[in-house]
Amino acid sequence: MHLIEKYAGREMAIYAAKYFVIDLDRNFQSPFIVFNGLKDHEHRFKDKFTVDQLADKFNISRRTFERRFKKATRNTIAEYIQRVKIEAAKKRLEIGRRAVNEVMNDVGYSDIQTFRDIFKRITGMTPIEYKEKYSKK
Repeated sequence: MHLIEKYAGREMAIYAAKYFVIDLDRNFQSPFIVFNGLKDHEHRFKDKFTVDQLADKFNISRRTFERRFKKATRNTIAEYIQRVKIEAAKKRLEIGRRAVNEVMNDVGYSDIQTFRDIFKRITGMTPIEYKEKYSKK
């Protein structure tokens, strides 16, 4: 991993470690999951829209939109948005030197406890633990 980091950069080394599930502690594998949405939504997660607006855009009912979305992504709309935001937060914690509060605000959360709970549920680690483990020191 050291050589990958040296020649390809920290982000690639983290991705390779996650891909090969290399963890010296071997406690759990949740942090290694890399959420890849169906589209490149990571850069648009701050856009404000409602489910009703999306359903209207596709000219279907809200219920039909929610049902089709879950069938296509295996996530509810809320779960999908949370996963996109947490994946963006993980990347910011890995390569940035920003505080957890700044990252939380960057990805659209305003309550630290909510952010912490969702982050821990998805990754198995708190944001601080994740940052300590994967950020460049």
